[in-house]
Amino acid sequence: MSHLNLEPNIADMDAFYERLIDTHNGLSEADSQMVNAKLVLLLANHIGDMDVLTQAFAKARLGLAAEVPCGDVQ
Repeated sequence: MSHLNLEPNIADMDAFYERLIDTHNGLSEADSQMVNAKLVLLLANHIGDMDVLTQAFAKARLGLAAEVPCGDVQ
């Protein structure tokens, strides 16, 4: 089983953050949410490993009020 990498893995975090913010600049809230949804789908397709994606889904939900299991994650 593959594992979700939680270690820093982006060489230039500041450039990444700037690019992310620039991507959302000038968008309405609805368009910004659509961009985020598209990014999730594009990056999930790039990852392609259901075990890793299931781990990411579960990690993303941690601490939320409506926390429910997202598959069999250890």
